[in-house]
Amino acid sequence: MRVIVIDDEKAMHLIMSKMLGKLADVEVAGCFFDTASASRCIDEHEVHAAFVDISMPQESGMQFAERMAMAHPDLYIIFVTSHKDYALDAFELSALDYIVKPVSPERIEKAVMRARAVHSFAEAERTEPKTDRVRIDVLGGLEVSTAYGSVKWISRKSAELFGYLLIHPGRIVSRARILYDVFGDMASKNADTYLNTSIYQLRKALAPHGLKSMVLSDSEGYGLDLTDASIDYAEFEERIHQQAEWAADDLDKAMEIEKLYAGELFGEKGFGWAMNDTERLSALYAAFAKRLAAALLEHREEDTAVQLLNKLFDRNELDEETASLLLRAYAAKKDRASLAKLYRRYVKVLHQELHLDPSKELIELYTRLQTT
Repeated sequence: MRVIVIDDEKAMHLIMSKMLGKLADVEVAGCFFDTASASRCIDEHEVHAAFVDISMPQESGMQFAERMAMAHPDLYIIFVTSHKDYALDAFELSALDYIVKPVSPERIEKAVMRARAVHSFAEAERTEPKTDRVRIDVLGGLEVSTAYGSVKWISRKSAELFGYLLIHPGRIVSRARILYDVFGDMASKNADTYLNTSIYQLRKALAPHGLKSMVLSDSEGYGLDLTDASIDYAEFEERIHQQAEWAADDLDKAMEIEKLYAGELFGEKGFGWAMNDTERLSALYAAFAKRLAAALLEHREEDTAVQLLNKLFDRNELDEETASLLLRAYAAKKDRASLAKLYRRYVKVLHQELHLDPSKELIELYTRLQTT
């Protein structure tokens, strides 16, 4: 995988080059102080991913990402920034990841693994589909299925271990890391025994599907061979990445992407070690769904927009942007009763949870919509 680094600080060039250079099959094609130089490199050479700072001279990292979404839609943008507050804006631009400085080798490696996983899915989709592919669904639950049906997990820990290895694609995870993340609530002696037992149970559960060899191991730890696997969250990320913007003819495709997000990562299982990925995918979905809702309203698909926005609002009743879009949707439908009911609900929740009043902008919007 060929990557570039865009940052106006030379120290970050050295740090990122050193971290990336230690990763297998990663080539740093260049480090740039500005986006213009980086753009020339991308135009002239094959580049798969760009690690981009947000605060840049002349063109910002956000502006660069927006431009790349049009010029090079296959380029994966990974923001590396000191700013914590731009994550939602970044995901609205379909960024693959968002890393807050100071960076760590583990966090950089995780971003590269994510890029590889999404890239592998995209490459697989370009080839002729295989009838014997393994389907892995982790949005809203944890299910592995083949032509023989769904895998029956022998224990909760063996299922959790599969999920853990899944979100560390393309690598062997050390036993020490697994013990800390998955079995950290146990005494060390018990944890080691439970890990061995869970690996045995995992292979036994996969064996009836011809997938026993899917679990890889060496003297250091364990991993998964995902060569023939179709993974819902990787598909979701890749298709959002490809759908930088859409016209009326693309709304059906965008709706298909929205349906891929069947729920939060691993559903109600709520594994603690998956929290960062859960929040990242949730934010990516919310940003995409709001863009889709705005496009639906623009193309006078009010009923579909209302359905989608109610789904979003039920997920987060404190999100003013969702509330604003839903108010506009009800106004477009001339549904004054629902307009008033939603506004009262939002005001009530805001008072109860945060002891705040609605923003001046939302009050003015509601007042204006009441009279239209």
